[in-house]
Amino acid sequence: MRSAKLTVLFLCLAGLVLAAAVDEPDGLRLPPGFHASVIADALGPIRHLAVRGNGDIYVSTPREQQGNGKGAGIIALRLNAAHAVDQVQHFGSVDGGTGIRFFNGALYASSPSGVYRFTFNGNELVPTKEPDKIIDGIPDAHPGFNRTNRPIAFDGKGNLFVALDGSGNLCTQKETPPGAPTSETAPVGLNPCPDLGTRSGIWRFSATKTGQRFPADGEQLATGIRDITSLDWSPLDGNVYGIMHGRDNSRRFWPAIFSAEDEENVADEMHRVTKGTNFGWPYTYYDGARNLRLQAPEYGGDGKKTPPSGNYSTPVLTFHSRRPAPVDLQFYTGKQFPAQYRGGAFVVLHGTGNKSGYNVMFVPFDRHGKAGSPTVFADGFAAFDSSKPNPGPPKYRPVGAAVGPDGSLYIADSQKGRVWRISYDGSAR
Repeated sequence: MRSAKLTVLFLCLAGLVLAAAVDEPDGLRLPPGFHASVIADALGPIRHLAVRGNGDIYVSTPREQQGNGKGAGIIALRLNAAHAVDQVQHFGSVDGGTGIRFFNGALYASSPSGVYRFTFNGNELVPTKEPDKIIDGIPDAHPGFNRTNRPIAFDGKGNLFVALDGSGNLCTQKETPPGAPTSETAPVGLNPCPDLGTRSGIWRFSATKTGQRFPADGEQLATGIRDITSLDWSPLDGNVYGIMHGRDNSRRFWPAIFSAEDEENVADEMHRVTKGTNFGWPYTYYDGARNLRLQAPEYGGDGKKTPPSGNYSTPVLTFHSRRPAPVDLQFYTGKQFPAQYRGGAFVVLHGTGNKSGYNVMFVPFDRHGKAGSPTVFADGFAAFDSSKPNPGPPKYRPVGAAVGPDGSLYIADSQKGRVWRISYDGSAR
């Protein structure tokens, strides 16, 4: 299957496929005819974005925001006619879940343990009514693996999708003690893994019914997810898509099996989610360079053994080659951008310590869900000096994306809390 072999191998050469930036803020590089403006700054550590039909922007915050003086929960932004922030307000205590989206005019936001719905009275920026609890009882982060990612998505039929991570990097009783691993101390996988069926998957619930309990009131569609922050529904082909972060520290545990290059080629996997989709964690992992699913070493893998065929799903796309960290997925539903962008997906790459990623990719899709070749859409956020052997920390790290009612694309930075608006007018500057 051709789409399964699509891989992102050129992230470090991203600037070569973009037109040189001319008068774009922060030195961003965009395709010809696209332009960026800064609409908000200094919001502090933030996560994902959602844009209301009137243009108001809502920003989710990580759990660690609590008590730091910045305000907990959600940040609301109202823009003026010049697309600059005119009002900023904090409200609520729903935090840490990464999931924030609008459905039927209401704002849905996830926390580590549930999903809430905020409704608005007229044009108010901050809802005065207390939120409805749509889903409760989601298992919280596991001690030692502090993931609270709960991305959400909606389809056109009134369904709400919520994704959960596993309880650890691996599914083992305990991980390797300090020191060089040996045959006695290497992790051994639990079989069956107790996370499967209770978390580590994607569930479908009603988007309108309150008081639903996880997982009894939902239907599980997918399983085998280690960690996930990217989830969205494609109206073009009517399917949900998600991107899983692949396993870490494999070389440390099994140096005889994983070289440094093998470690970098453990893929972050983008899957089309249908009933029975299995992302493969913890029993397998996907080698993006070889386009091959392999048996995990804690379950008897040796870097060559493949799992039984038919048990696991094949990714639509993989992100590997130095692990660029995809953290958000947004299908383009607007009409402002040229026709080739409509129905395609923007993938936000948060970047890693080895200086790869830190940009926004675009993946075209056709009506049958077939992915085209990925290209770099927006780059330059990190502002690395490529002439230096150690360019230092990135200036900005893109983390969230959302499409506005006018078709503009909003991108958020996770570190300082800057938000850019990217629009298209076809002109050069």
